[in-house]
Amino acid sequence: QVQLVESGGGLVQAGGSLRLSCSASIRIFSTNNVMAWYRQAPGKQRELVAQITTGGTTNYADSVKGRFTIARDNAKNTVHLQMNSLKPEDTDVYYCNLRIYSSVYWGQGTQVTVFS
Repeated sequence: QVQLVESGGGLVQAGGSLRLSCSASIRIFSTNNVMAWYRQAPGKQRELVAQITTGGTTNYADSVKGRFTIARDNAKNTVHLQMNSLKPEDTDVYYCNLRIYSSVYWGQGTQVTVFS
């Protein structure tokens, strides 16, 4: 069973920064996979924030381009999300996601709250 453990959420003032981390219980460099961060507000659908392939190709939601950076450390089986210039509308629960072919795995979520 693959496990994803997130860390780094918290409370931050608008304009500040947070760094989320997600550690996987498997060797993420040994398979073709995509690691991603999603976020979800109460009553809304979960939406993709950023994703990165094994080869390092990235994709971002328009709302976070230029502010968020996703990176993976294959040696540590970890993916990070550096979030800068945070806005109150970035407040959500953030979920780590791992896709290996047709298998999809989720972390438990970490709360990010941005206050003005």
